[in-house]
Amino acid sequence: MNQELRFGIGILQYLPWKKEVERWQFIEALGFDSVRVGDHFVNWMQPEAPWYEAWTLLAALASQTTRIRIGPMVTPIAFRNPAILARQALTVDHISNGRLELGLGAGAPGKRDCSYSMMGIEDWAPPERVARFREVVEIVDRCLRNRVTTYQGRYYQLKDTTLYPPPVQQPRPPITIAALGPSMLKIAARYADTWNSHGGIQNESLDTKLRITRQRNELINEYCVKIGRDPQTLRRSVLVFGTEGQTAFDSEEAFQEVVRCYQDVGITEFIFFYPDTDERISMMKRIAEGVIPKLRATGTHTSNF
Repeated sequence: MNQELRFGIGILQYLPWKKEVERWQFIEALGFDSVRVGDHFVNWMQPEAPWYEAWTLLAALASQTTRIRIGPMVTPIAFRNPAILARQALTVDHISNGRLELGLGAGAPGKRDCSYSMMGIEDWAPPERVARFREVVEIVDRCLRNRVTTYQGRYYQLKDTTLYPPPVQQPRPPITIAALGPSMLKIAARYADTWNSHGGIQNESLDTKLRITRQRNELINEYCVKIGRDPQTLRRSVLVFGTEGQTAFDSEEAFQEVVRCYQDVGITEFIFFYPDTDERISMMKRIAEGVIPKLRATGTHTSNF
């Protein structure tokens, strides 16, 4: 299956409301495919910095844009009851007229994200976190596909849960699952429309990140085959972290090199963080207007995996 290249921008939502609107509309006007927000209780790198709640912001900004696809990158399951999350997704899908990309993840551990202690919620051990994630994904998938859902799991139970009206996007908004390890990759293989990865948030080399991404890509293809799914029906996405994420908008050449490297290991969707300097914002504009259209025209990817 041929997959057209997609390009998105991730933002950290700390600007005053009017500035946030201007930034989203600027990204949309440049022709990017999607814009994503971080879903944390606070900016865990700067807990005292300004910060807006992700789904409230998505609903508000959906009304301030017209074309660009929107979503969280990604929603951690600990913050919300899965039925409420499905209702939130349904609502934003309607406000945006069918532009929601529903990103789901198990969440960072408490040693990295202070949201747990600030919210007074449990920081589950990894096995329980993954087991809960599977149930949440199953619930959200069923609730968005069906008008009435009953679910009996180990951690979550729903009885005659009604969601109406149906989503604008049918059979439901596309789900992106962030997955790094084998257990999470198996869940993504079964439920995701897009699998999202990153090579790590530490200072690994790009070569290391590419090797890790290729290994994960090969694993998720194996898992797709085992359940009878064509691996090429699963889009592959990367959140570009680290040095290459910071310097991708230093030049047209730097941007193209990052895209080429990840494209070579099977990636067809690239999410970059919004640039941190005026010079890089100016370069992002040049890239969006000149480089990305050429990449889209010549870079349709047919997976080899």
